[in-house]
Amino acid sequence: MAIPYGRQWLDEEDERAVLDTLRSDYLTQGPKIAEFERALCDYTGARYCVVAASGTAALHLAVAALELPPGSEGITSANTFTASANSMAYCGVKPVFADIDPVSYNIDPASIAMRITPATRLLTPVHFAGQPAEMEAISTLARERGLKVIEDAAHAIGSRYRDGGLVGNCRYADATVFSFHPVKTLTTGEGGAVMTNDEALYRRMVLLRTHGITKEPALLTQNPGPWYYEMHALGWHYRMTDMQAALGVSQLKKLDRFAARRREIVARYNALLADLPWLRTPVEADGVASCFHLYVPRIDFAALGKTRVQVMRELLDLGVGTQVHYIPVHTQPWYRETYGYGPGDCPVAEAYYEQCLSLPLYAALTDEEVATVVAAVRSLA
Repeated sequence: MAIPYGRQWLDEEDERAVLDTLRSDYLTQGPKIAEFERALCDYTGARYCVVAASGTAALHLAVAALELPPGSEGITSANTFTASANSMAYCGVKPVFADIDPVSYNIDPASIAMRITPATRLLTPVHFAGQPAEMEAISTLARERGLKVIEDAAHAIGSRYRDGGLVGNCRYADATVFSFHPVKTLTTGEGGAVMTNDEALYRRMVLLRTHGITKEPALLTQNPGPWYYEMHALGWHYRMTDMQAALGVSQLKKLDRFAARRREIVARYNALLADLPWLRTPVEADGVASCFHLYVPRIDFAALGKTRVQVMRELLDLGVGTQVHYIPVHTQPWYRETYGYGPGDCPVAEAYYEQCLSLPLYAALTDEEVATVVAAVRSLA
């Protein structure tokens, strides 16, 4: 089996945590949900947390809870997974795509500023590959224009801003979203979370997560008995299960160790691949500490004399899996047909896409496997 580009790291503690929950009275809507939410708040420093069924669900909850007016626009990165923009479209907000910085591959604050219109209400910067975006500049821009900010930190739990604070503390944003898919640094199988310091936003997300239904006595218009509940909004079934939350609590205890191992692997890759004239290693911005979710060198396939497809096949034959992150969202058929976007709208992101290739990176990757990846890449020329 080839070395995958990403995968989970589970141990006996994780297995015991899940099994203990399976043997308990609660498989869902039980105490593990609150325990995981408290643990995430304790770790990040945020006041509130709402865990959800996926990172996409968490993004949707965050945008929906803002209750932006009809005709609103939101700006996000062209270099991201579709969920960053889809979460806006779900809520009737028009996604607008800003271009990226050519070095960090994160959203460019100057490009954001150029795309702000009177209809803009929301900025959703993405911490690509785990590296924090320029949140000081983005937060300042948002405050000056009266805009809401949701950080898409699906890649970045465990990363730190220049000020040393952990991503997720919501110092720079109204909300921050995490993803716990198996290829992420911390996993719950599937799952996500929204962090916030805004109590009103938190309560709206809690309501929307469970069909818009509440049983809180203070919110009911009447209360004939203990069975009674009311639907106060059109919400969704976006709950996380207690089994997932139990796994998250266990995984969170190892997050710093996972982050350190990922950084160690990235440093090793950079040292052993930096001399290749057709490959550009990733650059970490000064002052930040990235809990790298992805390792994405840029490869000049023309200079190498091979297509990306050829390179991926050759590496796979040598036991190394790869992936591409990301196809610019504005070039996807739905976005082209719905909003009229297309090639040329974000030239830096499009140029990056033509050369990007993600190599294996996960905490369980062994030194021997790292050596296998390096040898395979170096054998391409």
